[in-house]
Amino acid sequence: MATTRVILGEWLPDQPSIIESLQDATNVVPASVGYIPFSTPVAYSGAASEDLLNIFAGKFNTTTQLFAASASKLYIFDGSDLSLDDVSKSVARTITNVALTSNVATITTVGAHGYSIGDSVTVDASNNTFDGTYTITTVPTSSTFTYAKINANIPSAVATGTVITGSYSGVATWNFTQFGNSVLATNNVGKIQKWNIGSSSYFGDVGASAPVAKYITVVRDFVVVGNLDAGSNPNKVQWSDINDETNWVSGAGSQSDYQIVSDGGNIQGLTGGEFGLVFLERAIVRMTYIGSPLFFQFDTISRNLGCMAGGSIAQYGNVSYFLADNGFYACDGRSVTPIGANKIDRWFFDNVDLNKIDLISAAIDPERKIVVWNFYNQDNAESLLIYNWQVQKWTICDTTTTKVASIATSGITLEGLDAFGTVDSITTSFDSRIWAGGKFLFAGINGRYIYTFSGTNATPSLITYDIEQGYNSLVTLARPAIDNGSASVAVASRKELDGTITFSTPVAMSSEGRVPLRSAGRYHRFKIIPTGLWTTAISTDIDVEQQGNR
Repeated sequence: MATTRVILGEWLPDQPSIIESLQDATNVVPASVGYIPFSTPVAYSGAASEDLLNIFAGKFNTTTQLFAASASKLYIFDGSDLSLDDVSKSVARTITNVALTSNVATITTVGAHGYSIGDSVTVDASNNTFDGTYTITTVPTSSTFTYAKINANIPSAVATGTVITGSYSGVATWNFTQFGNSVLATNNVGKIQKWNIGSSSYFGDVGASAPVAKYITVVRDFVVVGNLDAGSNPNKVQWSDINDETNWVSGAGSQSDYQIVSDGGNIQGLTGGEFGLVFLERAIVRMTYIGSPLFFQFDTISRNLGCMAGGSIAQYGNVSYFLADNGFYACDGRSVTPIGANKIDRWFFDNVDLNKIDLISAAIDPERKIVVWNFYNQDNAESLLIYNWQVQKWTICDTTTTKVASIATSGITLEGLDAFGTVDSITTSFDSRIWAGGKFLFAGINGRYIYTFSGTNATPSLITYDIEQGYNSLVTLARPAIDNGSASVAVASRKELDGTITFSTPVAMSSEGRVPLRSAGRYHRFKIIPTGLWTTAISTDIDVEQQGNR
């Protein structure tokens, strides 16, 4: 009898089954040695009024605020009751003062209103003279605006009432970034939206000159946007004045300007930092600040290789990860490196629903040093593809989330835990960074809820390569090596490589660490299912007896 140690090595679905690599690594996270558990998603927020499209966390000084976006609204998370409160530009503003001089009406609101010249507003004031729907002509201050109104003069007076503007309409995507203490959001329909962390009550236009943009990032001291004017300028990049996200007017005294990237197709996304990367359909362009008069230099670092879907882009440090037409890559601003070639690229394109590739999303889990892609598979279900950039290994996970993102949470006190349930009902470990607050973590969306991946361990599956011990052999025993846990094992044996793969019923490991099996064939593969409070799945020893041929 021979004993073979099977190391739970790298998952390489693009490789043949007889090399020493796993055939399946589901609901686990790759580690330097073996695999560690992946946690199931659990609801973190209450329900929004609409299905969510994106989430984002802003942090400035000691204040952390969590935001969400839907087709017509922007929300802020309220940790006291877990609600997602509407803080859209369309939320009614309270009137405090009115005046009318020379056929110009002036309305004053409580706090900054966030409106811009050209916005349509509906006024409902205690003085009915001001009521109606009008177009804003000027914005003298952050809390006042004017519009044309033919009427006798009315002296400035205290008033009550509300002002509303139309909701965001026709929005299919939201993208966020942070610039100083401002959270900025683009939706490819209206002007860039702005929220000041710790002081704003609702979002508003960042400035009257701000463009309509699909993608947004920060490069050095500039806010940069790309794919502009609701798709009318899909290859245009524009940036704000230096250290001023409100000024988008080019000219003397301003460093705001724009660049048309003529070669590469539509802009698919942006990443920032000390330099910027512009991802196009068939190219990647680096933008580098060079000062006056051009301000930014644009250099093509990848031609004919670009980004397949904007949602696939995720950045950590100076490295951006993305999906191209032929697989997954990493770009550090100088070179483009394949990370999925001969590993998972072919498997991915065999399993993804390309009709829904625009719904793919990507996020960083900084705690486990992984990039995660959420995508629709060909069974019309969601899956997560995970890449550990430190060990350059992949896994796949089942999920119910429709989008993933990196967020941060505000700290939760012991009293605040009541909003999440009782001590017995909360499945998230109390050691989790979720409760600490201000720590960035990996999260997702399902319908109208924000989810965190902090629940119980998902049911794992690790399938080995095919073991061959002579032309005919009998498997009799398995001894899995699972740190701090147990496992069940199933075996599938066949005579030839083109034979049907059918696994036996999984058998649980005994208290002595043994799993009795009995399966004959030439090729044997094993499904390892770690159980209990396991921490690392490492290997399994297999006892095999050679048999004669008939």
